[in-house]
Amino acid sequence: MEKKKSVLFAASEGMPFVKSGGLADVIGSLPKVLKSQYDIRVVLPLYSDIIERWIDKLKKIVTFNINQGQKQTVASVYRYELDGVTYYFIEHQGYFERNNLYGYPDDGERFAFFDLAVTDMLAHLDYFPDIIHSNDWQTGMIPLLCKRRHPGDARYLKIRHVFTIHNILFQGNFPPEMLESCLGLPMELFDDGTVRQGRDMNFMKSAILFADKITTVSNNYAHEILTEQYGEGLEQILQRRSWDLWGIVNGIDTDMWNPATDKKIAKRYTVEDRKGKRECKRALQRQLGLRVSSDTMLVAMVSRLTSQKGVYLLIDNMYQLMGLDIQFIVLGTGDEHAENGLRTLEYRFPHRAVYYRGYNEELSHAIYAGADAFMMPSVFEPCGISQLISMRYGTLPIVRETGGLKDTVTPYNTYTGEGTGFSFKNATGDDILHVTRMATEVYYNNKDAWNRLVTNAMNKDVSWEGSAELYYRLYSSIL
Repeated sequence: MEKKKSVLFAASEGMPFVKSGGLADVIGSLPKVLKSQYDIRVVLPLYSDIIERWIDKLKKIVTFNINQGQKQTVASVYRYELDGVTYYFIEHQGYFERNNLYGYPDDGERFAFFDLAVTDMLAHLDYFPDIIHSNDWQTGMIPLLCKRRHPGDARYLKIRHVFTIHNILFQGNFPPEMLESCLGLPMELFDDGTVRQGRDMNFMKSAILFADKITTVSNNYAHEILTEQYGEGLEQILQRRSWDLWGIVNGIDTDMWNPATDKKIAKRYTVEDRKGKRECKRALQRQLGLRVSSDTMLVAMVSRLTSQKGVYLLIDNMYQLMGLDIQFIVLGTGDEHAENGLRTLEYRFPHRAVYYRGYNEELSHAIYAGADAFMMPSVFEPCGISQLISMRYGTLPIVRETGGLKDTVTPYNTYTGEGTGFSFKNATGDDILHVTRMATEVYYNNKDAWNRLVTNAMNKDVSWEGSAELYYRLYSSIL
């Protein structure tokens, strides 16, 4: 039997171990789908959260020294197998055993170390994957390191590289001196413009240049980032590599997100028998102190509260939106101004609006199951996971037509009844009010149409299966 080709996913977060955003969902679900065709492994930093919940299950397999430019450091690697996928965890107490994953002044140094450790560990494990699939800026130096740090080692040079852009806004811009001091790479790579972006070195630009293929998380976003509006300064380098840029839409773990088996919701239900969804709605209303009413349209949002996510579009127009006879729930944390605006909303509309600060996994399941509609007015959205989950639970998304939202949500057609949700084009108050008004009119005045949309949404394939076929083609194209 022919040995499977090996793919190593390198990422800064991944479920079920640690999460701050959608990247973790992808790393937690995509490798499990691809394992039938490939030997799939994943490498992550060993954060404090992982140590607290998983350390008893992890096995330390190797410790080695790393020449990190101007200093010597030590890395240890732990191993764990879960659902047929091998996971490696890079330990460095000073860099990773902290309260948060990101947001520190030395983030560049931290993930420079991680990228060095990922590449160097291969020789110590005597494991050289056929492909390293890096994700976002935190792993952006790996393709370059394999080519330049080990120039005489054919095992490194044979590795092919895929780099996925999950969000081009965050690129990893740091002082150029880090090339020598933290990565042990020559300054000529900055001086000749290879990794230079403005006055900084740029992790993501390095990955775009040195990876064999670049992917992003939806077809529409792949086109958007080639433009000045969405490219965040990297559009020209992406245009030069456009033949190697693939847009592959994300999926979700349909075993974890399944209203028929979900133990975190009040009552399970299916597309054929949706009575349980009404019970989930009433349970959610009781839990959060809303007026219990099966007939009142309940709109929800689970999101980071940033300008990217369109939260200010909601806050600035919330009084008009609340005039549409809806209840509103927001779960999330982010900008202080946005949080204060949502607290004001809750105060002004008691028993009709609720803001839950933070993230609560069980509450998120309850919201997806109990809400009637799910709001995602993003200014830009590479793919989005929440709209996929909400459709899975029969909660109709209301989205702006951008990135993956445009690719995955079919807008309601008043003439044919087709659609899986509602969408609007421009990030303006008029547009969001218009589409929300349309949704409420269908909800209150045309139950047959609403129920058809719910059926369409729940029947939509939001799994990884279709996208997995594209990844197989992608990997085959470079092997």
